[in-house]
Amino acid sequence: MHPAQRSTNRHWDGTPVVPRRARRSLQVSPDGVSRLLRCGQSDRCRDCGNRIEWYHRSNEQCVRLHPRELPAARVPAECRWHVSSGVAHPSGDGSDWCRLPHAVVCPARDTPPPPPELAALRRSLAVNSRRLIDARAFAPPPAQDGTAPHRTICRPARPVVQLLYLRYLASRPVEEIQCVAQARRRHRCTSPLLTSDAPAGTWRLVPATASSGQLALPAEIMALYDLSSLPYTEQLRWRAQRCVQHAAVPTAADLAVAEWEPFDPLRHCEHIRTRLPATAQRPGPAGCTRRAARP
Repeated sequence: MHPAQRSTNRHWDGTPVVPRRARRSLQVSPDGVSRLLRCGQSDRCRDCGNRIEWYHRSNEQCVRLHPRELPAARVPAECRWHVSSGVAHPSGDGSDWCRLPHAVVCPARDTPPPPPELAALRRSLAVNSRRLIDARAFAPPPAQDGTAPHRTICRPARPVVQLLYLRYLASRPVEEIQCVAQARRRHRCTSPLLTSDAPAGTWRLVPATASSGQLALPAEIMALYDLSSLPYTEQLRWRAQRCVQHAAVPTAADLAVAEWEPFDPLRHCEHIRTRLPATAQRPGPAGCTRRAARP
C-alpha cells in the first residue's frame, strides 16, 4: 500500500509552505568614489563616549553631529544644522526638525554652558557618560593639567602630518592612527598605520605654514611628522588611512571617514608644537642621528 502523496506546497500538517525570499547582501560598487556604506558614519565621542555621526561639509571638512534630529523650536537658530544629499550645512532648512553639533552639548567640553533649551540634553548625555564609565565600556582621556606639561610637548595629541605635499592635522597621536577598513568580522580594523614592517616618517622642525607656497607665521616654527620621503604608494596608503594588509585589498569597504583635517596655522594654533617629541630622532653631524633631548 502506497502512502498518499501530499501536495508539494504544504507541510505534513497541512499548513501552506511559504517560499523564503533570498536575502540580498549590501554591496559596495567597485567603481564608486567612496566605499562607505552610508554618508553619516556612526562613531563615539573620544571625550564623553556618547554616539555621534560624522558628516562632510561643503568645504570638504568633517563635522560631528548629534545622532538624532531635534525639534527646531528647541534649538537656537545659530545651532541649527541640516543634512542635504549627505552634506551637512550650518543652518536650518525651514522644516520643523534640525540637526545639532555634538560640540554644543558635549558634557566633557569646558565650553560656555549651552542654551537653556539644550541644557536638559547635555545633562542626559552626562548621565550616559557616567553609566559607560561605571560599566567600563568607556575610558575618558586623561586630563591635561599644569602638573604634566611635558605630555603635550613630548607626544602631541593631534600632530601635524605632511604627506602628498600637503599638511594635515591628525585626530590622534601618530602611533594610534587606526585603519578605517572593514575587517573579516565586519567591524573596524584595529591595526595601526605605523607598524614595524612599514617605512616610517621623520619628525622635523619647519616654518609654521599650511603648505608649500604660503607665508609662514612671523618667528614661528612647528614640529611635524614628515612622510614626504616615503614612496608614493605609502603616502597614498596613509592618506586613505589603511593598514598594510588592507592597502593590498582595495575591495575592502571603509567603515569610517578618514580623519585627516587640512591644517590651518591660524585656526589650529593651539596644536602647534615648537619642540620635537622626546622619541624623535634628529640628524646629527656627519650624517649620523641622535635622539632629541627631553625638554
